Parts: sequence; structure tokens; C-alpha cells
Amino acid sequence: MIHPPRVDMHEETPMRRSTVEYANPSDQDIVEWLPPKPADRRIRYGTDPLQFGDLRLPERNAPDGHPVVVFVHGGGWSANWNMNYGDPLVAALTDAGVATWSLEFRRVGHVGGGWPGTFLDVGAGLDHLRTLAGPHNLDLDRVVVVGHSSGGHLGVWAAGRHRIPEHSPLYVPDPLPVSGVVSLSGALDLSYRFEETTIRTLLGADADDVKDAEARLEAASPMQMLPLGIPVKVVVGSADNLRYLISDARDFTARATQLGDTVDLSCLEGANHFDVVDPDGPAWEVAAGATFELLRHEATPDTPSPDGHDDTLA
Repeated sequence: MIHPPRVDMHEETPMRRSTVEYANPSDQDIVEWLPPKPADRRIRYGTDPLQFGDLRLPERNAPDGHPVVVFVHGGGWSANWNMNYGDPLVAALTDAGVATWSLEFRRVGHVGGGWPGTFLDVGAGLDHLRTLAGPHNLDLDRVVVVGHSSGGHLGVWAAGRHRIPEHSPLYVPDPLPVSGVVSLSGALDLSYRFEETTIRTLLGADADDVKDAEARLEAASPMQMLPLGIPVKVVVGSADNLRYLISDARDFTARATQLGDTVDLSCLEGANHFDVVDPDGPAWEVAAGATFELLRHEATPDTPSPDGHDDTLA
């Protein structure tokens, strides 16, 4: 369902509120003034040095297991960006009572990144929750993927891997099912941008080979993978400097809804590209509220972070 622009969401859900307006003077200032928060554990899910994730566990007791947020960072699918800028968001989600698993992965510019490595890494990182569930008391019946920007694309893609045809190099049998996915300023349709160098490089496709390009888009672009059969929350700011992401959000929501998927769109008036991942700004209530609704989780704000951490790769 498409909603008019709004900021408030689910007033009955207790969450931390902010009295300040959107705080980023420009789209990238968030990386300068939000301090990183280390994870409890850094764990490999593969053999490549970039195949790892940061696991954070809440202090709150969870007799039935902790619900889990898998965070996929953005940065234009490029080696120039890593997971660190998302640390404040995932730490705030953990403080509110859920486990978080923030993924690093090979990207364009890394050996093995792009097609198909970037996609396979994100999928393998998500599936690695099956290994982590027992030792860390994770509830695999309540897993939500949250992705930002290009990570929004990869997050929705990963949540919809059951739609990938078997002939695709991105296909894996029995991908971990998820309860839903939240796209924060995500790139949800790669097809109309295929002529751009960034997308062609990501997909490793020859623009002159139409059949091959269509096959790769069918397996890699969320819009072309519809219907996904899982609930999707789409959040985007009206002041996002990447204007195509606003039309992406609206077009994806309309098409997915037409095909029978449950999609909720929130367009946040005045928010820019990084405001949507700021846990101290007004977008927090929308992003966290969407996540907790999909997890069927009642937030517990102001929960202190666990003491100590271990940055050693295990």
C-alpha cells in the first residue's frame, strides 16, 4: 500500500524519539559525526578476507531466541565504501533488543567482486545464520534484512533469492527464508540504468548481448524478480540527491502491490540519502518501526550495549 509522505509510524511501538530535525547538512556528513561502535564478535562466513560479518547480541533475555536483523551496507556496490558507516544504526537496533548481523562482502573493485561474487557473498552471509543460530540463541523464524542504498538493492535481492531461476549463476538451493525486508533508499530497479557503467560492471554484462543482459537482470534486479512473496517496507527521503531512488521506490511499490505483494512505502519529507540510517534523527522511528513490525518485536529502548567486544576474526 502506498502512503502519503509521513514521518510518524506505529505510535504504539515504544522507541527512542528525537527532538532534532534531520541533522545532515549534506548527504555524506553522517560518516563524519556518527562515531563507530564495535561489535561483540566478528565472524567469517567464507574464506576470503572480506567474507565476514559483525554480530551484536542484546542483553535482553530471549527464551525463544533473539530476533535477527541482517544489515547490508551501501556505497554504490563499490570497494570505496565499507560497513562502518552503518555501525550506529545496527548498534541502536541491538540496544532496542534484537540481534544484528552486519555483513561485509566483496564489491566492485575487489578480486572476485561484482558478478557473481558480490551477490553470492551477501547470500552466503545471510545463510550463515544457520550456523550462528545455535551458539548465539538466534530465532531463525524472525529474520529481517535491512539494506541501505546499493545495500537496499542487495538486501531485497537476498530476501527474494527463492525467485532466482536455476540456470542462473546466482541460484542456490534452499536459501534462508526471511520474515521480510526493509529497503532504506534502495536501488530497486536496475533495468532502466543498465546502460550506466556502474550497473554494467556490477552485472558483468555486455550491453550488446540483450539476451544475456535480460537473464542477469531477471536474477539480480528486485523489480524483475517480482512478486517476492514476502512483505517489504520501502523508506526513502524526499530530499535524496539520488532522485531516481524516489521513483524507484514508488514504481517498485506500485508494481509489487499490483502483483500481490505486501509493500509499505514511506517517503520522509526533508530526509536525504543518509538521514534514513541516522538513529538519532526523525527517520529512526520509521526505519526501526518497519523493522520491528516485520520481526513482531516490541522494542526496548535505552537498553545498554553489551560490555566488551571481540574484534578477532573467528
